[in-house]
Amino acid sequence: MPEEVRIHHVSLIVADTERSLVFYRGLLGLMPDKQRPDLGYPGAWLWVGDQQIHLLELPNPDPLQGRPQHGGRDRHLALAVKDVASLALRLEQAGITFTRSRSGRPAIFCRDPDGNALELMETA
Repeated sequence: MPEEVRIHHVSLIVADTERSLVFYRGLLGLMPDKQRPDLGYPGAWLWVGDQQIHLLELPNPDPLQGRPQHGGRDRHLALAVKDVASLALRLEQAGITFTRSRSGRPAIFCRDPDGNALELMETA
């Protein structure tokens, strides 16, 4: 792959930015980018290394019902984490359901408060 091509950010539609920040900042530990300009709608930019997740508080055109239970069979964002077991415990304590990777590797799939699927995979 050419070096000049890389992911800069991923945008996720959310219904309530503050509620989403409880998940992304509180549970996953992502830090907001305070440089987000006023775009005419609420949202937040969150750092993931030198990339970002952009939370967009806009009407969601996607159905919230009928999505696959296992996030690995849906559109999803994969994040590398250091310790899946401790993250799984934090999710359980917060009442967030998840499924384990069907490949047997240390990874879990969950959904944020708006139904966006995430894969949280342990990397060395």
